[in-house]
Amino acid sequence: MTRGAGAANLLGDAGARALLEEVVRLPSPSGAEAAVSARFVAALAPHADEAFVDEAGNAVAVAGRGALRVTLLGHLDTFPGGPPVRVEDGILHGRGTVDAKGPAVALAAALARAGADVREALELRFVGAVGEEAPGSRGARHAVLAYPRPHLLIVGEPSGWDGLTLGYKGHLRLHLRAERPAAHAARDEATACEALVAAWSRVRAWAAEAAPAAVDGAEARLFDRLQVALTSLASSHDGMTERAEAVLDWRLPPAWSPDALRAALATVDLGPGLSWTTDDGAVAVRAQRDGRLARAFRAAIRAAGGVPAPRVKTGTSDWNVVAPAWSGDTVAYGPGDAALDHTPVERLALDELDRSIAVLGGVLRQLAAAR
Repeated sequence: MTRGAGAANLLGDAGARALLEEVVRLPSPSGAEAAVSARFVAALAPHADEAFVDEAGNAVAVAGRGALRVTLLGHLDTFPGGPPVRVEDGILHGRGTVDAKGPAVALAAALARAGADVREALELRFVGAVGEEAPGSRGARHAVLAYPRPHLLIVGEPSGWDGLTLGYKGHLRLHLRAERPAAHAARDEATACEALVAAWSRVRAWAAEAAPAAVDGAEARLFDRLQVALTSLASSHDGMTERAEAVLDWRLPPAWSPDALRAALATVDLGPGLSWTTDDGAVAVRAQRDGRLARAFRAAIRAAGGVPAPRVKTGTSDWNVVAPAWSGDTVAYGPGDAALDHTPVERLALDELDRSIAVLGGVLRQLAAAR
């Protein structure tokens, strides 16, 4: 009997609720996750064959030595700010309840509760990654290099206990710059700021034409459209040169890779004095609706009394980051309403946490039985 299977389970419903409240009360903006990582490791150690904080700061636990490798990838950092932490009427308020400490606790509890039959068939690896909310996704990138490629990947992100996420759009951040020699404002010529605004208008018009107006004869869904948003503007003047800068946030459908977008943008005439650079970007990801994990989740949700609600999202997650290396069957799942991500009213009903843990347990038992 494995250590975890024989230990008294400290992550039952009451224990999982207590752990979630505790880690939500520990602030963990990107770069300051050490205390939360350590708490996850302490909670999982009695139920895992090994539990540790790795070189990147990720919380890692492994249980079972089966042939089928299943990785449970959550993230422990949060967006800054958030509402005061409190429990009212069975609802936990606070930053991270939804994005994504709630899903991470659900994954951890599912591993802790896995019985001997599951551990005999599966190798379960929990990774509570750091840095998901920051550029670079340091924790997920380390996990890809440090741990075996899983056969199946469950990403801990809010989908609602009866939902499952089958895809995320890709992403590219573009830095647009305008520069010109300083001149008096009374002269009748475009300033750097005006040139930048004109270039933004050209880019937005190009994006509207480049995005498909229809897919299979129907209006294009948001997931299939090329989206761009202007998220930052700044200007400077040192007496010799005027400069203006903008950040454009692109959301990429499966038909557009970051490389394809860069190549297309190179053909757009932005006007004199304009230049741009981009970050590495991330490709869109999408799972098959009838994949092994999707089928297991639908069955487990029905068994728990729910009606499965598959969906795709216009945001991104660590799924996008690990997909090029971990390209196997993947689903994102976790308790919580994603519309509350990064908002001042982020909150999670604690009975939804209970239900999501039950669904994950059902998924793991199905995978073990069908190995």
